[in-house]
Amino acid sequence: MSQFAFDEAKSLGFESLDALIASMQQMDDDLLANAGTRVVISRGNPKAKILLVGEAPGPQENIEGIPFIGRAGKMLEKVFEAVDLDSEKDIYITNSVFRMPPGEAGKNFRKPTRVEIEHYRPYVFEIMRLVNAPIILLTGNVACQAILGQTGITRLRGKWIETGKYSVMPLFHPSYLLRNPSKKPGAPKSLMWEDIREVRRRYDTLVSKSTL
Repeated sequence: MSQFAFDEAKSLGFESLDALIASMQQMDDDLLANAGTRVVISRGNPKAKILLVGEAPGPQENIEGIPFIGRAGKMLEKVFEAVDLDSEKDIYITNSVFRMPPGEAGKNFRKPTRVEIEHYRPYVFEIMRLVNAPIILLTGNVACQAILGQTGITRLRGKWIETGKYSVMPLFHPSYLLRNPSKKPGAPKSLMWEDIREVRRRYDTLVSKSTL
């Protein structure tokens, strides 16, 4: 898949985000429909200039039906707060996979498979089309695989990918920051601080242009 494939993605034909979400909440024929987990789609402001794409729901998200509300979600909020961004007003948050994959080897859940990511990809693209936020943030390898068809977050993070329609920035997933708590220069938390400040600069540029 080209890194610009989502610009060429075929629309699913939904006229509004509400209609898409209502349809997705009734999904019973998807790959994880029999996994005993619920559909977890999005939260935030659908008119925001920033769309953040995560990976898949974890146990807490599966219980509440809301993305990024567990430990990783709390870390994400700290990242936003560091640059004065509000996840409910300035950002719209969604997933790459909309159900929690079932656990394995004693774990609550596992990473989504390539087949699962590809199955849900048209829905992610439709959310992108309907929200139409100019800035898209991809947290972690699953989001990069879903949107860019690439992995290697250490290589991809912190670099803008310009498509003519969207400015796309891959970021470390907040759960990775939890596993790597060091704040030393070059550590994931330090790099995330650099990246989110760059996101804030791009956001400010867009806001200032829109008010001219």
